[in-house]
Amino acid sequence: MSTPLIPEPIRTVTVLAGGISHERDVSLRSGRRVADSLIEHGLTVELRDPDATLLGHLRDTRPDVVWPALHGASGEDGALRGLLEAIDIPFVGSQSTAARLAWDKPTAKALVARAGIRTPRSITLSHDAFRELGAASVLEAIADEHPIPVVVKPARGGSAQGVTVVDKVGALPRAMVDAYTYCEDVVVEQKIVGTEIAIGVLDTGDGPRALPAVEIVPTSGFYGFEARYNAGETRFFTPARLADDVASAAATAAVTAHEALGLRHLSRVDIIVDGAGTPWFLEVNVLPGLTETSLVPQALENAGYDLGWVYAELAQKAITDHRA
Repeated sequence: MSTPLIPEPIRTVTVLAGGISHERDVSLRSGRRVADSLIEHGLTVELRDPDATLLGHLRDTRPDVVWPALHGASGEDGALRGLLEAIDIPFVGSQSTAARLAWDKPTAKALVARAGIRTPRSITLSHDAFRELGAASVLEAIADEHPIPVVVKPARGGSAQGVTVVDKVGALPRAMVDAYTYCEDVVVEQKIVGTEIAIGVLDTGDGPRALPAVEIVPTSGFYGFEARYNAGETRFFTPARLADDVASAAATAAVTAHEALGLRHLSRVDIIVDGAGTPWFLEVNVLPGLTETSLVPQALENAGYDLGWVYAELAQKAITDHRA
């Protein structure tokens, strides 16, 4: 693909990376990759770790656009985006309201299901309810309503931190404790057996479109934190090894989820395709990882995109949207 010149007015981009979430290290890696790609594309980039001086700094320097590469709550729960909206600075990615909806997994599942996309049956439990109603009674009720195997995960969070695949009832208590370490609310979800894929959704100005699906095959059988960010722990197939009609259905589901949640610019939708070829929505990431082992860069490169071109186009789209 050719690399057109990026039109004015982009002169400076501030990339935010790091933060204080559990995903700080991943964020630093993503931010560095984005910054390097933009610099190689000829843009002036400031890479900044947010702190108490950030908002004053942005007010003083007024960058043309901010690229939040902050993973976890600090970058994805909508708070930072709301502040950027308040100080009237364009930024790449979904707006604050949409980010809040997507960040909360039960809410995202409900909205996507309402749009006609299947999502695994689940129950959400607060830590308070788990304690007050008696852990033993709650676990018994869960096992009755959601037969093993199930997936236990924090209701908010990323990078599979605190996520456990429970294959026997005896492992459920430990899985709940692990998930509550990361969030006050926990989702217990039916485990769908099938092909795990991730589909990036990109919109640089002509509407959201699905990137090639990336098939995920972790050597351990579980795509956890280590499998995501350590080279060699997972095999990827891009595009995924799916029949054309199944791949098309999954792509449609991803774009539908993106639109149902009101997302913009770039997202990643995680899906399981069952044995019948039906895509099941799991969750969506409004700020997908952009490290050297992340899925969206793999999909972009497979589709023939230059990463620097895409990142610069998204920065331009953020400015255009801000002016609209």
